[in-house]
Amino acid sequence: MGKYNVQKKQVLDCIMALVEQGFVQGTGGNVSLLLQGGSAVAVTPSQREYATMTPDDICVVDLDLRPLEEAGAAPSMETAMHLAIYRSRPDAGAIVHTHQIFASVFSLINEPIPALFDEVAGAIGPKVEIVPYALSGSKELVDNVVSKLGNRANCYILQNHGALSLGRDLDHARRNAELLEKAAQVYYYALTTGRAVSVLPQEVQDLMSLIMADRQDEEIKRRR
Repeated sequence: MGKYNVQKKQVLDCIMALVEQGFVQGTGGNVSLLLQGGSAVAVTPSQREYATMTPDDICVVDLDLRPLEEAGAAPSMETAMHLAIYRSRPDAGAIVHTHQIFASVFSLINEPIPALFDEVAGAIGPKVEIVPYALSGSKELVDNVVSKLGNRANCYILQNHGALSLGRDLDHARRNAELLEKAAQVYYYALTTGRAVSVLPQEVQDLMSLIMADRQDEEIKRRR
């Protein structure tokens, strides 16, 4: 039994759940899990159909993209982006990159999603920012993503691309993607009415930001 078999199965289970939800299709999107000690990640492979993927296809690489196990494919072309997020956000233990429909709508109209519901804002942040467009797998995209991480949100929309959701583990990262899709779907329908959209009061947004930051700080302390 391989050293990382359990974690590789967790990554596979996560991406398959996202497939069932329609959040990723074909070979699009990717999932990663920071491994114990924070010195490596398990990540989905590049250009491999999810329908036929097995745990052996999940790649394990160190923080310099060096493979730690032999895999059936190369790691996702977005692995450098995942690694940059882990370096910048020590609270993050897992990342899912999805092409979910309603969040993708806002990636096309370049419209951030405001704070609409307290349970959503308290989990993913008061505002879902747009990361400026760059080619998939490019250093420019990595730099663009990193430039937005300082707001400590758990979800971001990639312009003309898709979405990123962070979490302390895979379950939380996938749950945050679900909350993002709820907010995006409701906001989309609210905008179609042509009426003003009510957002949470600023004092509530500030409180949610503080609560979320406290949880993140506790997670960072736990890992040290």
